[in-house]
Amino acid sequence: MNGDRVEVVVDMGDGTRTYEVEATRAGRRVDVRTGRGLVEVVEVTRGGTPVRTARFMAQRVVAMVEHPASDESGAEEVVTLHRAA
Repeated sequence: MNGDRVEVVVDMGDGTRTYEVEATRAGRRVDVRTGRGLVEVVEVTRGGTPVRTARFMAQRVVAMVEHPASDESGAEEVVTLHRAA
């Protein structure tokens, strides 16, 4: 899906830094996986082959915003995840 995008805000100790992973071509998507103290954001092809991977320590992730591709009606749904303090 063209337009799939995930923004990850990471605590760097002296401030925050925002990283963005976007599906670069039509037919690709962005998957988010969490486990074992890591948050992994992966751009994958239709067949499931990973193209790009970004890994973050889960303790450092402040917020994650997923921007899914627009549906036919043009409406977008934004899901925001916040880490509990």
